Amino acid sequence: MHIVIAGAGEVGFHLAKQLAHEQKDIVIIDTDKERLQYVSNQLDVATIEGNSIYYDVLKDAEVAKADLLIAVTPAEETNLATCMIGKKLGAQRTVARINNVDFLSHRQREDLRSLGIDELISPESLAAREIKRLLREAALTDTFEFDRGMLSLIGIHIEEGDPFAGVTLKDSASLNKNRDFVIVAVLRDGQTIIPDGDTRLEVNDYVYFIAEPTGVDAVFSLKGGTKKRIKDIMILGGSRTGLHAARKLSERTNKYRVKLVEKDKEKCFLLADQLPEVLVINGDSNDVSLLKEEGLEEMDAFIAVTGNSETNIISCLLAKNNNVQKTIALVENMDYIHLSQAIGVDTMINKKLIAANFICRYLRRGNVLTVTSVHGVDAEVMEFEVRENSAICFQKVRDLDFPEGAIIGGVIRNTRGFTTMGNFEFNPKDHVVVLCKPEAIRVVERFFK
Repeated sequence: MHIVIAGAGEVGFHLAKQLAHEQKDIVIIDTDKERLQYVSNQLDVATIEGNSIYYDVLKDAEVAKADLLIAVTPAEETNLATCMIGKKLGAQRTVARINNVDFLSHRQREDLRSLGIDELISPESLAAREIKRLLREAALTDTFEFDRGMLSLIGIHIEEGDPFAGVTLKDSASLNKNRDFVIVAVLRDGQTIIPDGDTRLEVNDYVYFIAEPTGVDAVFSLKGGTKKRIKDIMILGGSRTGLHAARKLSERTNKYRVKLVEKDKEKCFLLADQLPEVLVINGDSNDVSLLKEEGLEEMDAFIAVTGNSETNIISCLLAKNNNVQKTIALVENMDYIHLSQAIGVDTMINKKLIAANFICRYLRRGNVLTVTSVHGVDAEVMEFEVRENSAICFQKVRDLDFPEGAIIGGVIRNTRGFTTMGNFEFNPKDHVVVLCKPEAIRVVERFFK
């Protein structure tokens, strides 16, 4: 697969880094010579110095044989023009990063496809969507539903006294008498572990399950808690991400009560006009008394999305100290993602990383229906559809030579979700949920071609 990436910034670099594990043929274009030198020193990819809207530059990158052209420079106009020209030169599929979300309306998407742009991505809009997903359940560190909840990915934090603490996966079978959940990953001290039967769960581990609907309830019960729906949310920062998040969360179907705090008075007036269902408050994030006066202690969730990563982290720690159960901080440095749980913030998100992961769904082979990631976990969760000629079809789990860096969590068959044990046999049209580390992706894809 030949992939051309225009833009060697964080999105482009992270994409190339992910794909380097899979031995793709990658060319990165950028006008910044020093940035390209950094990329070359870190990754085994080809680099071209130049502007991606120039024909000669795209021809040098062999865009005519590109399976995918991704334009993720900071300039929206450059990205749109790059995709238009690249498509004309022969690129099979094009993806452009944008800032103006008005382009995302259905009609404008169709108009842009006619010009040669197959997909648009807005990091801010994707980050807002990710925030909405993370707020589904206060007690979970992460949650994602497959096929409307027939199977779910859920994450919990192991604490002193939890029944999971100190037991191996073999031993945990006694806690899972209905066999309706499977442990698929453990995050320990920033390291991702794909567990086997001898893996022992420890206090402060973050454990991730694939579960049937009854299994989700069972995990809650074992954790000693009950489901608590988030209702009251405070958002700190009227950035584009804050605006998109507030808009999504304040939609009447969500039934959230949203407050947004922004220190710029003029921006507050603009936000109030754009967000009629949101209470917009003019105030400084450093004013603790103001946040308390506005009901910080009564909030179910606190989301910090100012332009300053340190402010976002500290504000979330303040919220946590005031008994807010769910905190989310927007950070610019991708390295912070692995530190979130260690320092007390429930989840740190990076909009560029989210955008890069979203683009990766176009690069997966096999019949991939869904691709998602878990914050801090060095793995992807993919939902494949089994074809009659797939290598996995009519095979039992125990007979598969599945790579060590991957695990099958469950299957959706005929509108019902199942966790998979050793004697489970795969049928055509099954939807299979797999968690796998980057180095195992290529091998896993072969089972579903």
